[in-house]
Amino acid sequence: MNFRIGQIADACGGELVLQGKDREEQVANVVLDSRLIAENGVFAATPGQKVDGHKFIGEVFAKGASLVITEKTPKQVEAEHGISQDCWGSYLLVSDVFQALKDIAEAYRRTLSIPVIGITGSVGKTSTKEFIAAVLSEKYKVLKTEGNFNNEVGVPLTLLRIGEEHQAAVVEMGISDFGEMHRLSKMVRPDICVITNIGQCHLETLKTRDGILQAKSEIFDYMAEDGEVCLNGGDDKLCTLSEVKGRKPHFFGLGDNPKEEVYAEKIQSRGLWGSDAELVLCTEKEGGAAGVPASEKKNADPAFVSERFSVHVPLPGRHMVLNAAAAACVGRLLGLSAEEIRAGIGNAETVGGRAHLMQLPEYTLIDDCYNANPVSMKAAIDLLSMADTEKVAVLGDMFELGEDSDKLHRETGQYAALAGVDRIYCVGEHSRHMYEGAKKEVSKQQRLLYFADREALVDALNADRENMIPKGCTVLLKASHGMQFTDIVRMLSCF
Repeated sequence: MNFRIGQIADACGGELVLQGKDREEQVANVVLDSRLIAENGVFAATPGQKVDGHKFIGEVFAKGASLVITEKTPKQVEAEHGISQDCWGSYLLVSDVFQALKDIAEAYRRTLSIPVIGITGSVGKTSTKEFIAAVLSEKYKVLKTEGNFNNEVGVPLTLLRIGEEHQAAVVEMGISDFGEMHRLSKMVRPDICVITNIGQCHLETLKTRDGILQAKSEIFDYMAEDGEVCLNGGDDKLCTLSEVKGRKPHFFGLGDNPKEEVYAEKIQSRGLWGSDAELVLCTEKEGGAAGVPASEKKNADPAFVSERFSVHVPLPGRHMVLNAAAAACVGRLLGLSAEEIRAGIGNAETVGGRAHLMQLPEYTLIDDCYNANPVSMKAAIDLLSMADTEKVAVLGDMFELGEDSDKLHRETGQYAALAGVDRIYCVGEHSRHMYEGAKKEVSKQQRLLYFADREALVDALNADRENMIPKGCTVLLKASHGMQFTDIVRMLSCF
């Protein structure tokens, strides 16, 4: 990274103590994990809930770190962790390491001239990020958010990974309360903002979908002056945004809204192996009339130039076609050709925990257990319904749904039963309401079971796995991250 010790100190203040280094020395990386420190790197010693990063200061200096950012003096660290003050090199003493990390990321972002795409939304952020990164990679060297690094700790670390070799960055931005997106936007300063949808998530803090829209819209607070906005044209809340900082948003979708400039049509499902579709890119001619209905665009309205091409979306579900349309919208804004967009969409891959398809010797697993809310839960059930085998849904608690939690769990259970899922296993305290909802709708041919917690499910699987998970079936695992369904995925992968 092209950043120096002095710039880091200037960004976050504090007391800089130089020992064998100078302010102009360039640093290699900035990390929280001592195992990732590079020679001439910077280690941020964070006081974690389980592990105090200060205990690794001696280790990172031994590996050649240029600087440690610390909340504790060498004397304090020696007293608490037995690390000799003699092993210390240069350090920056601050009052809050996490805030310092954000300040450094913000300052570093200001030095970058590459386009940065910020992605948020209630559902589909990660899949959309993967599609956008895949599309842009056809033309640019792209850095993207890895894993779950989409919060106030992960986002600065993502920004600080951007190197001189990168030509674009795709940054996922997740929140659960008001003000968080404002702080993320201050660091990311997106050139293109993408919002996938406004669903029912984090209702404990955001209360309503209007509250969610308000919180997500904070992404615009630090958008570039000439920034662009890409919105889901099929979302009733996002469609109310007719202007952002004096500029019209670009809408993408499935051809159902007159505002959509990029949309997919003629969608043909290939089951769990994706979809084929036709993408349409509409470009308004200079002086053309705005607001022309999508149907007229399809009929080659003279105000628009339309380009159509077929694509294969390799990830299953209609919602993945929508995510591909979002990527096409961004790709068009950054100058990619239709062929580059087509190739990028075809190369997109999902990541573990998010509709990740695993073909195992005895059955197929759909690992979608990274997180859950009513919208994503129903989308996952729709995905399972595409399987041409016996269908098993292992559904767990959805957290942070506020006062409507019981009702939303019941509705999800009803949805699974009416979707014709053969076996429905509801797991967790909140999922008792899911079980009750499903019980009202299941037929005699369907099997419905309730497990009070994950451990009860594990015991049942160990005792009678072949009966619970029949050979040749397709199994969906879906729950909020706190349910730790990843353990179930590992367990079923090893049977």
